[in-house]
Amino acid sequence: MQPHTTPPSPVAAWHDLVRRHDPTGIDALLADQVVFWSPVVHKPQQGRAVTTMYLTAAFHVFFNDSFRYVREIVGAQDAVLEFETTIDGIVVNGVDLLRWDDAGRITEFKVMVRPLKAITLIHEKMAAMLASAAAARR
Repeated sequence: MQPHTTPPSPVAAWHDLVRRHDPTGIDALLADQVVFWSPVVHKPQQGRAVTTMYLTAAFHVFFNDSFRYVREIVGAQDAVLEFETTIDGIVVNGVDLLRWDDAGRITEFKVMVRPLKAITLIHEKMAAMLASAAAARR
């Protein structure tokens, strides 16, 4: 019988990717049926591939030198990570809400952003990043 090992914390793994500005490990953090809630898309996005696409684009939009997590609340299988960043002179404040399964894979990733002008800016930048990624895949 093998000893029970606790999977690595998805929050610690996420922080490591953000710290390194390296989106290549996103896919490994996500459950197959992960649900992604965008602050600018009405319907939830379902599945690992689309969530990886959105989060990879977010790395390029959000994670500049000003990005930082300012508070976090972590439970047994969920977390709230509050962040701040400045993009094009606009201060963006938001939260990442994460939920994960027993294997430590993220099953839900929800992003909420304020104020309104930050949401508008994020919408424009994410749309451009996703369009660029789609063109590169063709």
